Amino acid sequence: MAWSLEKGEGNVETKVVSVSPATEDYAEEAIESIKAGKVIAVPTDTLYGFACNACSAEAVNRIYEIKGRKHTSPLAICVGDVHDIQRYAVTDHLPHGLLDCLLPGPVTVVLRRGESSILEKSLNPGLESIGVRVPDYNFIRAIARGSRSALALTSANLSGQPSSINIKDFENLWEHCAYVYDGGVLPAGRAGSTVVDLTKLGKYKILRPGSAKEETVAILERHSLLEDGTGD
Repeated sequence: MAWSLEKGEGNVETKVVSVSPATEDYAEEAIESIKAGKVIAVPTDTLYGFACNACSAEAVNRIYEIKGRKHTSPLAICVGDVHDIQRYAVTDHLPHGLLDCLLPGPVTVVLRRGESSILEKSLNPGLESIGVRVPDYNFIRAIARGSRSALALTSANLSGQPSSINIKDFENLWEHCAYVYDGGVLPAGRAGSTVVDLTKLGKYKILRPGSAKEETVAILERHSLLEDGTGD
């Protein structure tokens, strides 16, 4: 389905945005768009997000421009499967099986990037950690797998505005996307993912409660991690 977008003056903008269902039939189109350095809008298991190739500095900059977001605000990445995380972040200090219990799911795990990370240095410059997601949503995971790269992922809204659970919520931003993929109204509410810092050995710190705090804490403590209350 193609939509023409109208400017506030009533003049019809020539930019036509393709809105398609977030189904397997459209995954290859989305993958090619990511490989070409474009930004797409996709549903996840929490909110709608803007996604691009995390290893393309130009595409990452485009996301910041669309959102009106300061470059000092870091972006998370999304990978297709839990075993992909070790390509981008340090995981060998974590209890065996922890990541497989947390993910796929509505959780962002913050880990150290480490020297072996294949992420571009231009992504979140100056930060030694990276937030990583494996959403419990087949469409975006298929895109991440097919693109053979991590996706930079952030909520589909202007910075500081409410998050989007429906494509209509960010209709004013469609024109900046190569494609918009419609997964209907997302049921998780606007809380977003639970963000947990796992950079310290044996410790965890909840950075954002999000939509799955209780379940996440239960899993962490079942794996003998202690809450980090030091604040350092």
